[in-house]
Amino acid sequence: MAYKNVIDWNGIWKEQTLLQNQSHHGVDCASIWEEKESAQLFLKMFEEDGTLLIRKTIDELPLTPDSRILDIGSGPGTLAIPLSKMVSHITAVEPSGGMVDVLEERIAKDRIDNITCVNKRWEDIDTGVDIDSSYDIVIASYSLGMPDIREAVRKMEEVSSKYICLYWFAGETSWDSNFKELWPSLHGTQYYPSPKCNVLYNVLYDMGIYPNVSVFPFEHIHRFSSEEDAVEHFRSYYKISEENQVEILSNYLKNHLEKDNNSLILRATNTRVKLWWEKGELSHGK
Repeated sequence: MAYKNVIDWNGIWKEQTLLQNQSHHGVDCASIWEEKESAQLFLKMFEEDGTLLIRKTIDELPLTPDSRILDIGSGPGTLAIPLSKMVSHITAVEPSGGMVDVLEERIAKDRIDNITCVNKRWEDIDTGVDIDSSYDIVIASYSLGMPDIREAVRKMEEVSSKYICLYWFAGETSWDSNFKELWPSLHGTQYYPSPKCNVLYNVLYDMGIYPNVSVFPFEHIHRFSSEEDAVEHFRSYYKISEENQVEILSNYLKNHLEKDNNSLILRATNTRVKLWWEKGELSHGK
């Protein structure tokens, strides 16, 4: 009897994403950054402690001065701004209004003329209308919250002429751990994490895509001037509106924040994964 793969990995991705969204009361990544102030805090955090990750990501990309880049989930331009000095053009797709506001301010401040911003979710993008139809490199850096990941990747392949680079997570992340501990106390319901790279890899495999894979641990640091600053930063993460919820979050942070000179820091160590392939390339490891 011939073996038949009966596991619907894209269905598993959809199911885990739906559970995560339901348990999270509809708070997705894009909505967290709708406020411009939150997006500015995110940028500040990366400028202080994320430069190594940004440099690693850029150094590993197959760039040329003529490269046209599609940056999906660009945020405030953590990749797009430095890449703009190295390539011909970047299209930055970002669903969060706050992130786009910060990115456009940075573009204007630095007088950058080769970044185009598109304020839409990737799943709502009309290829050839909202964006161009061909890019040398398509990047989705920690922005794979799409409910139908197979369709999302299919669309990435549609507009890529050469490379697709995806970045995601392996295992339980630091925020998964925080949410699992805090969410029941805050909202009285269980928290479910998003699907991880094991599901993503199998979706790609079922599509006939055998990506190169590299895994690397990375410590990220949230830095705050005070406990109050930390509480304010995380209010939108945890959908906090009541005073008793503020107290729960404050007590949690008191037990996890560390002193670092004149700052308070919250460490986040996660295992990150890069999956990349050249369009049309079928052999793993090439």
